Amino acid sequence: MKKLLFIFWRISKTDLRTASFALRHADRPRWFLPAIILLTLYFFAPFNLVLPLVGIVDDFVLVPLILHYLVKLLPAHVRAGAGTVAAPTR
Repeated sequence: MKKLLFIFWRISKTDLRTASFALRHADRPRWFLPAIILLTLYFFAPFNLVLPLVGIVDDFVLVPLILHYLVKLLPAHVRAGAGTVAAPTR
């Protein structure tokens, strides 16, 4: 279970970085901001507290997969710009 959480964290970390860059980018699609808002609301949904098992599956499986899919739908130049900004300069 610990390895699975680590894998999802590593994937989500780059997707979160790309999504935050895309939210500030001028050429982001119009649908991206409402999709991220809906995904955030879904992440904090109240049934996570009522049905804990469903909440765990949602938080650690479905939300990262949906985030990854949304990032993949971004235009290539927006995703590439996020990669160049995220890369450390030395």
